Amino acid sequence: MSNPQQLRYSKEHEWLSAVEDGVATIGITEYAANALGDVVYAQLPEVGDTVTAGETCGELESTKSVSDLYSPVTGEVTAANQDVVDDPSLVNSAPFEGGWLFKVRVTEEPADLLSADEYTAFSGN
Repeated sequence: MSNPQQLRYSKEHEWLSAVEDGVATIGITEYAANALGDVVYAQLPEVGDTVTAGETCGELESTKSVSDLYSPVTGEVTAANQDVVDDPSLVNSAPFEGGWLFKVRVTEEPADLLSADEYTAFSGN
């Protein structure tokens, strides 16, 4: 399992793209997707919602369990991935590409986000 070097990661297993024009893309890691099993339902934050770093903002349901979705940053949701809502298996098949979850106009970014190498060491992958 490889974690893309250009992304940053939270200890809740979310990834965060570099902020472009104030907006970052967020998803869950391949490690988290594998741990969840086959994702069958995604409840994502809605456009206009305010999310807070470290707090729940949705959930992912798999054939094994339901897991809370946490935001790695604070800001306003600018997009939710309707493709994932329509086909939640994208979270498993392409967690770093088509399986992204939502985009946020970032107002605050915590200092404890991990680099790819730090996340790999943290997750044991």
